[in-house]
Amino acid sequence: MVKKKILVTGGAGFIGGNFVQYMVNKYPEYDIYNLDLLTYAGDLTKHRDIETKDNYHFVKADIADRETIMLLFEKEKFDYVVHFAAESHVDRSITDPSIFVLTNVLGTQVLLDAAKEVGVTKFVHVSTDEVYGELDFDPTTFFTEETPLQPNSPYSASKASSDLLVRAYHETFDLPVNITRCSNNYGPYHFPEKLIPLTISRVLNDQKVPVYGDGKNIRDWLHVIDHCAAIDLVMHEGVNGEVYNIGGHNERTNLEVVKTIITTLGKSEGLIEFVKDRLGHDKRYAIDPTKLEQLGWKPTYTFETGISQTIQWYLDNKEWWEQIISGEYKGYFERQYTV
Repeated sequence: MVKKKILVTGGAGFIGGNFVQYMVNKYPEYDIYNLDLLTYAGDLTKHRDIETKDNYHFVKADIADRETIMLLFEKEKFDYVVHFAAESHVDRSITDPSIFVLTNVLGTQVLLDAAKEVGVTKFVHVSTDEVYGELDFDPTTFFTEETPLQPNSPYSASKASSDLLVRAYHETFDLPVNITRCSNNYGPYHFPEKLIPLTISRVLNDQKVPVYGDGKNIRDWLHVIDHCAAIDLVMHEGVNGEVYNIGGHNERTNLEVVKTIITTLGKSEGLIEFVKDRLGHDKRYAIDPTKLEQLGWKPTYTFETGISQTIQWYLDNKEWWEQIISGEYKGYFERQYTV
């Protein structure tokens, strides 16, 4: 029996990395290919436990490198593509938008061309609720799949652009696609520049925790494993051409999240340091995931359970995030994969 081949782009990142582990362990009958360029947030050490499995394969490549990507698709004839690879940090997009356009827009186009060329069964494009812009603080309003795209940062604008390309390839070339748009993820292996892991690592080291503005910006939090299960379902059962929102029904202000972590770790709220607000900082994100729930998905983590387990994971895995902060993780590819 020929194994189905699943290409996961950005599989050395946070969400993509968790998805790679999820798929490798759940589907031994699939060959899982992890393609990643290993930029600053690409970390292969998280895959130590699976890198010797027969159904896991790593490919170091740039999704914007057309020649390399086309040759790879021609050789492997992938059945599915799950596309996570993206520059994703809003602050970095404000400092340098160009790399976001190159990776998130042009890189996505290259992958779409390659997928069209080999005739994939499904191309799943993993996007973000940030493409919808912002909501006000009315708790009865939510993003739906019909909400107009109104991105407010260079990052979210680049993701919205890639979403539209994916849609166009379905409409023009009949490429079988789905687009997923998720709320803020959290969980194991989250790169320490993002709010939750940054707060945990700084609180454990008794360092000040920066909070933008007044800390009242609201985000809907989704545990990364719930996200992985949702993408798995969409890949196998999603209706071609459809968009699916993935949300956790866990709205919290940034300040509430920080205070929860500080309290759990038994530290003082005096560690909180309010800093100048981010440019174009969206007030609130909240997702209505009804459409995906009708497909058969439900989140299994409450925020209380998920954040408690996540904090404990960071306590139990200090070696991982300390080597990220120190930069030691960057040499792992050369040590492990270079002959």
